[in-house]
Amino acid sequence: MSKEGSTEAPIRHPVDFNHPDFLNSKKLDDEMRRVFDICHGCRRCFNLCDSFPKLFDMIDESKDEDVDSLKSEQFKPVVDACTLCDMCFMTKCPYVPPHEFNLDFPHLMLRYRTAQRKNNELPRMPYQLAQLDRNGKIGVFFSGIINWATNIKNIFFRKIMETITQIDKRVRLPKYNSETFSNFFKNNAKKISLERPSDRKVVIYSTCFVNFNKKNTGVAALKVLKKNGVKVEHAYPGCCGMPFLEQADLTKVVKQAKDVSSELLKWVDQGYEVVTLTASCGLMLKFEWPLLLPDNENIKKLSKHVFDIDEYVVDIANKEGLAPGLTEIDGGVTVHNACHARAQNMGVKARDMLKNIPNVKIDVVERCAGHGGTFGVMKETHDLAIKVGRPTARQVDNKKNKYMASDCPLAGKHLNQLSKDTEIRHDEALHPIELMAKSYKL
Repeated sequence: MSKEGSTEAPIRHPVDFNHPDFLNSKKLDDEMRRVFDICHGCRRCFNLCDSFPKLFDMIDESKDEDVDSLKSEQFKPVVDACTLCDMCFMTKCPYVPPHEFNLDFPHLMLRYRTAQRKNNELPRMPYQLAQLDRNGKIGVFFSGIINWATNIKNIFFRKIMETITQIDKRVRLPKYNSETFSNFFKNNAKKISLERPSDRKVVIYSTCFVNFNKKNTGVAALKVLKKNGVKVEHAYPGCCGMPFLEQADLTKVVKQAKDVSSELLKWVDQGYEVVTLTASCGLMLKFEWPLLLPDNENIKKLSKHVFDIDEYVVDIANKEGLAPGLTEIDGGVTVHNACHARAQNMGVKARDMLKNIPNVKIDVVERCAGHGGTFGVMKETHDLAIKVGRPTARQVDNKKNKYMASDCPLAGKHLNQLSKDTEIRHDEALHPIELMAKSYKL
């Protein structure tokens, strides 16, 4: 007799995308139907994203009100609505492994998209947007003109851009740095002195977003770590591959994993821990890379030495105590616990870190922002990203705090744009480490 839900700790199976069955159309179709039938009978995920309402309505409106009545072509809208946020697996589904039903809905959607990519059925523009290292180098070099042209207030150019690229003209796009964080670190890191003795050593893996778009997050992390006596180096060998995972180019993700890990392990072998500055990248290094390369010993070794920046600062606080000098900040903080931070299964480290600020008011919002990488910017899916994100933005607004911070810069940007009638007094998305730097007056 089947168990109703699992009482054991969830596990994820490796993504064996080279196995012949992975892209076998008959086996994939059978698995989609098996999983959809279980989901339809359970419905716990009805309020997470639009994939599940689409699926349930589709089945309820079918001839015999069951999965057998669906045509295989009807699966695509369900897959298209998935942002790979992992929240169904992490927070709702009672049938994840080791339960005998063996459900991993996000990775099934990834499998379906991989088949779509093989058959040239995925749109081209999101894949071009996923080329973040190429785009970032161009964006930084021409940052002045690109930031002007892509500004949401530049209605003329945004209309042209929407026509050419299908990037929705209503989306507030990330700005580019005038210099990479790599260059900032090279020119300035030695000018920032260690303020207390410590044996701690980290290498900041700045991630593509911080390196090209949000240098302030890297600067704040560097200053807070050095304030706490941590010897800091920097490495950015390339993108972690998350954008390519979203576009189901698993071969490219594996290449990025091998290239980036080989560089980061050089630091690990010298006694350094790796600190990431973006939730999605931490998830990739800790969990997704090992699932795609389960037999790669380098990937396994690296995953054990990776910390999210909030997680690392909390570790300092718990073991040695933070350096003195934290002061009150001028308002409360709403922490958006981003999906890819939650998927790391480490607790709400942003909240735990910010609790060290004297007399700070902290509220936590744990709900998907709906952005999902390119999902939130493309004209075809932007309205759906708004639909998913609006309830989250309302929760943020209702907290009536001056600051809103998220470990996912795109989620923070999206929620900030959706926020109305709010006390938030900053236009850009903040990372929690920036508030720590503010408290230290760095």
